[in-house]
Amino acid sequence: MADEEKKIIIDEDWKTQTQKEKEKLKEQEAEEEIKPTDEQKPQLPPADFSGLVSILASQAFYALGVFRMDETDERQPDFAMAKFNIDLLGILEEKCRGNLSDDESKMLKDTLTQLRMVFVQLSK
Repeated sequence: MADEEKKIIIDEDWKTQTQKEKEKLKEQEAEEEIKPTDEQKPQLPPADFSGLVSILASQAFYALGVFRMDETDERQPDFAMAKFNIDLLGILEEKCRGNLSDDESKMLKDTLTQLRMVFVQLSK
């Protein structure tokens, strides 16, 4: 028996199946790297009136060129877009009159005043 050579039998179907499983695992790992987990997703603040006003004001400031992406951002102000966002805030003020808390009303009024002043200064 010692003189007999050991035969290694390789199951080709098993090798093929193993290779397919390895490829499937690699694909799953690649997908997991791309998808952020719940812990990695940014936490959003609760939706409220001040958030809505802030979003519209930010868009107006960005259109005016007050907010820039970085130091190399040399965009010219887009006064039409800024006016549109300021007008949206004005409509919001008009339609919500009497339905806002004192703090919400003051915040909206102050934001509109500031935006309108910056708009006038920059559009001269």
